[in-house]
Amino acid sequence: MATGRSSEMTRHLVLDGAAKAVTRCRDFTRQTLAEWGWPPVPVDGTSRSELTEDALLLVSEVIANACLHAGGPTSLVLRCTPARLRIEVTDRSPAPPRTVHRSDPSRPGGHGLLIVERLGRDWGWGPAVAGPGKCVWVEIGPR
Repeated sequence: MATGRSSEMTRHLVLDGAAKAVTRCRDFTRQTLAEWGWPPVPVDGTSRSELTEDALLLVSEVIANACLHAGGPTSLVLRCTPARLRIEVTDRSPAPPRTVHRSDPSRPGGHGLLIVERLGRDWGWGPAVAGPGKCVWVEIGPR
C-alpha cells in the first residue's frame, strides 16, 4: 500500500511477543517484498535473490534479538523506496541494543548486531513512538 504522495510503501505487522515471531516476520517480509517487486535490479552485480536473503536474515536477527533480550517484539514495519528497504522492529525494553564482542568468535550467539552492521547500509535505534520500549531499525538496498 502506498503512503501519502511519496514513493515510499509501508507494511506493518503487529506482534504479540516471541512465539514464532521469527518465522512470522520472515514469511511476512518475503510476501511483502514479492508483492512490491523489491529489490530492484542492483547496479553492483549483487543478485536480487541475494538482497532478498540479506533482508530476510536482517529481519531474523533483529526479531531474534527482541525475543532474547527485550521481552519480545511488538511490531515489524517495512518501509520501501526504490533506493532502500528500512526494517523497523519495536520491543518492550527501553535498553539500547548492545554489540557483544566475544573473545572466541567461534562460539554460537552474540553475533546478531555484527551481522546487522555488516549487511545493513545503516542501522540505529530510538525510543518507541507509542508506549514504552524502543525501535531498532536497519536499512538495506542496492549498492
